[in-house]
Amino acid sequence: MAKEQKKPQFPSELRFDLISKDWVVIATGRGKKPEMFKEAKRAKITIPKKDCPFCNIETQGNPSLVYYKGEKVKTEGFSKKWTTVVIPNKFPAFLPDSKIETKIEGNLYQTISAVGFCELVVIKDHEKQLSDLEIMQVKEIFDAYQQRYLDLMKKSFVSYVSIFHNQGQEAGASQPHSHSQIITTPLIDVDLKRALFNSKKYLRKTGKCVHCEMINWDRKMKSRIVFENNDFIAICPFASKSDFQTIVTPKKHLSNFELITEGEKWQLSEVFREVLRKICKALNYPSYNFYLHTAPADGKQYSYYHWHWTILPKTSVWAGFEIGTRMEISAIAPEKAAEYLRRQ
Repeated sequence: MAKEQKKPQFPSELRFDLISKDWVVIATGRGKKPEMFKEAKRAKITIPKKDCPFCNIETQGNPSLVYYKGEKVKTEGFSKKWTTVVIPNKFPAFLPDSKIETKIEGNLYQTISAVGFCELVVIKDHEKQLSDLEIMQVKEIFDAYQQRYLDLMKKSFVSYVSIFHNQGQEAGASQPHSHSQIITTPLIDVDLKRALFNSKKYLRKTGKCVHCEMINWDRKMKSRIVFENNDFIAICPFASKSDFQTIVTPKKHLSNFELITEGEKWQLSEVFREVLRKICKALNYPSYNFYLHTAPADGKQYSYYHWHWTILPKTSVWAGFEIGTRMEISAIAPEKAAEYLRRQ
């Protein structure tokens, strides 16, 4: 009798993202262990305080919002008394204008005037990242995010308010002094449109929020949880698009970030700071991006959506396969990544 052949043991697997409908590769066969990422050398850009534009805040544009130790203060004469400030970006990709012009070229190509706001949310400390701050200081940053969101969404030419943070050279930060960005657009980006469509489709099919379903499952399984408190949970998602990707999301169903309460902001600040501390400790202060996905500000109802923040440490560079297929490769299983982060 012929010997029965054993089935091959695949070291990697493809995982399906319920929200984007993308497939990602969890390439555990590459043999990387979580601890190996801590040994990686990190490129750092440094600028002396005397040459830093944010340490010389009086050289920047007029602020739209100023905080000092948790309290809003007057924008006039603030330069010596501030801890977080929102200023215009000196090199904006969008400019405010109430009129949106559309042009068609040759019945093929379409252009829309890039109207919108570009702002920077800057913390005063030149040396510290968000992970180094006290919870009160992190909460002050979320206060600024929320207030500017509420102000900007009132503009007729604003359909979406993008809030994001680039930390480190590999993440695209042009300045080492920690700052976030707020950019408004007259359009809703393709990735968010797809997430909205798939969330609505899932609700119609099941009567449930797909995000809530995933949160409930991960709370039951526990293996992908990084940290949680009463209101928020941080998870390395099942179909992680990069090593140590982490989602910070409210446990209850909430569609609009700008409606967050004072108590929820404190809870969010605790989880966010804790997760960033774990990532920085575990990966030796890597570059990272984080960004908000929330219901658009176009006046429509998106009650089926569930807002969240995505944190993406930069541990690898996209190569030809990822660029050509739009199929990301993660060398660490999210279960292993979460376990490693929990230990920090």
